[in-house]
Amino acid sequence: MAKTMNLLEEVRRLLHFYKFSPKRRLGQNFIVDMSLLQRLLSYASIRSEDVILEVGAGFGFLTRLLAEKCKKVIAVEVDRNLIKVLETQLNDLENVELIEGDILKVPVPPFNKVVSVPPYSISSPMLFWILERKFDCAVLTFQKEFAERLTASVGSKDYGRLTVTTYYFAETEPLEHVPRRMFYPPPRVDSMVVRLKPRKPPFTVKDKEAFFELVRVIFTQRNKKVRNAVIPFLRKRKIIGKEAIRLADSLLFHQKRVWELAPEDFGALTNEIVRKTNEEVLL
Repeated sequence: MAKTMNLLEEVRRLLHFYKFSPKRRLGQNFIVDMSLLQRLLSYASIRSEDVILEVGAGFGFLTRLLAEKCKKVIAVEVDRNLIKVLETQLNDLENVELIEGDILKVPVPPFNKVVSVPPYSISSPMLFWILERKFDCAVLTFQKEFAERLTASVGSKDYGRLTVTTYYFAETEPLEHVPRRMFYPPPRVDSMVVRLKPRKPPFTVKDKEAFFELVRVIFTQRNKKVRNAVIPFLRKRKIIGKEAIRLADSLLFHQKRVWELAPEDFGALTNEIVRKTNEEVLL
């Protein structure tokens, strides 16, 4: 691929040649800025031994750049028509494995890095999917509003479940703003590149499943006091009525609003609920 290639012209040519129409429901917006694609590689510090996962391979521009630098690219694409295009466009590359299907449903071989511009419609579930796996680094381009939620400050309007869960798993760094004009067709919103690096959780939780469920449930009522917001979570654990109210009133931070709690506070709150409910069972 010539570095001077005009990607906008090439996308238009490929769309016409393959009689392909981008599907908005699949988030098919193709990057048409070569320098941005090259920066994505730089942000991930690609090495010759890396195995890279790319979700949403599109026309394969990023795929080809990655394949030139790393050991192997695992390119996952859900659109059967694009898979056919990719099979033709990348047929000279032996280190690219194309996988047709939904990243959340298909088996994926091991990888150590992720470099991707995934469909925005699957940003949240795909992020959680990645965070639950072993990897060294992920460089991802997300919708700007979504990216801002990843690194939001405690108490801000963007602070929520996504912030707390991501903070537990990884260090997240915003890298650059991506104007919508860098895509064709241009999406309705701007984007942002972020880098995630896994780390040992910064606080301890006794029951991870309970922690993630508590964060999910309690943030649906982010403006309520903890004593009220925690009741639906307790109900799921078969604690109801006066018993639930009594427990809720005894908890740490029970008078604080949900959005006031730091990620560590959610860990402490979960540990206290697990401890107190276990004590109740033993009595």
